Amino acid sequence: MAPSSLDWQWKRFSELTLEELYRMLALRSEVFVVEQRSLYLDADGLDAECFHLLGGVPGTEQLGAYLRALPPGLKFPEASLGRVVTAPALRGQRQGRDLVERGLHFLAERFPGAPVRIGAQAYLQRFYEGFGFVAVSDVVARRNRSSGVRRTRSG
Repeated sequence: MAPSSLDWQWKRFSELTLEELYRMLALRSEVFVVEQRSLYLDADGLDAECFHLLGGVPGTEQLGAYLRALPPGLKFPEASLGRVVTAPALRGQRQGRDLVERGLHFLAERFPGAPVRIGAQAYLQRFYEGFGFVAVSDVVARRNRSSGVRRTRSG
């Protein structure tokens, strides 16, 4: 894995402090709801069963990157990465690539051989193809400016 300037921690939902939970939800809301105008219920009932990867900005209380890893069968038959997000101020520094690499490594160790499914915005196609994902759905247009595609990668 590439070296990173973030402090990475994997946590179960029950291990998150209130401050970490707040920062996690705030970053997800800042990017997905405000910036991308993706109107959906973020509190989908799955967080409690997920593994959460938090990338903290050293020397601060800020969360620079985040994703959740879902076991096979929780949302899809495959294992899954979701809510993949990098703080706007950290984009272009390869933190997103490091984040996804860490998520895929975790899933490969935790669920060996399991394929991985993600749902991501269409403009990120090349980014996710770089990790071996292929589109398994057509582009889904949404009422806002974003459009999504489901992708899978063999385990």
